[in-house]
Amino acid sequence: MILPASDPAAIEAAARRLAEGSLVGLPTETVYGLAADAAQADAVRRIFAAKGRPSDHPLIVHVAPADGGDWPAAVAPFARELPDFALALMRAFWPGPLTLILPRRPEVAAVAAGGQDSVGLRCPSHPVAQAVLQAARRLGVQGVAAPSANRFGRVSPTTADHVAGEFTALSDDELLVLDGGACPVGIESTIVDCSRGRPVLLRPGMITPAALEAVAGLPVQGRDEAAPKASGTLESHYAPSAKVRLMDVKALQAALDVLGKDARHIAIYARTPVKTASGVVVRRMPGDAAEAARALFAALRELDATGVRLIWVETPPEGAEWDGVRDRLSRAAA
Repeated sequence: MILPASDPAAIEAAARRLAEGSLVGLPTETVYGLAADAAQADAVRRIFAAKGRPSDHPLIVHVAPADGGDWPAAVAPFARELPDFALALMRAFWPGPLTLILPRRPEVAAVAAGGQDSVGLRCPSHPVAQAVLQAARRLGVQGVAAPSANRFGRVSPTTADHVAGEFTALSDDELLVLDGGACPVGIESTIVDCSRGRPVLLRPGMITPAALEAVAGLPVQGRDEAAPKASGTLESHYAPSAKVRLMDVKALQAALDVLGKDARHIAIYARTPVKTASGVVVRRMPGDAAEAARALFAALRELDATGVRLIWVETPPEGAEWDGVRDRLSRAAA
């Protein structure tokens, strides 16, 4: 069941569903999430079952402060420690597309955390997500686990229709989807591990390492072997049914020239104009990193729906602002 998020009754209905242990398709600024009360173990297990997600692959818990920007109070139900640099990152980037991994209170959210002693926390900026979190808080829900609302490893959803199409096996009683329009960021949050005394980047997004370092006052290190597991960091992820291949535009054009009319089983997603035979599906990737991120998952879904066997994508440019897009495409192609 899809309800318009503009209806206050729909917000209240979603909050009640969460408090009762049901699932909600929730728009955020990044992608749509499949949400459940993070403190209800059985409800969180429904997320894992619906997605087909391994139970040891942790979920991100979404929180919102009851009063303004009181971030310590917002994370206190789940985090047993809050380092100063993590608090600085919250103050600078929350609400927004940044997830911070913090030491977890042992008595809460063990299922959502995949059994780890840390937990990923985020405060979304989308007004619908904020409204639902506040309404759910009034019903006793202190945070909601909400991974991307798609089957595990597949392309993330950025519209309510994407969510409904992913979970046709769930009844209206099992899943309520709030339609808050297309997601304005379009790829998942930047994830920073703050559980080991220093900031470690686990997943790139639209917040660059330089921006993080400027706020944290510490160098942002790369992922290491001791890092906790985090959402969306498996080698293969975000994948459509068609095989994705990343290519520079010269190699892409050369391959198209060789194939000619035999390229009709291939779709092209590129920033640079290319010459193709008639009938080949071509979509233009935006040249701006933020616009490319916003359009990415919808474009992959659209191209996949044409029934092609291959999707050739022009490799994104170098530069930190493209890291999130490059990461998602590299995992989609893995």
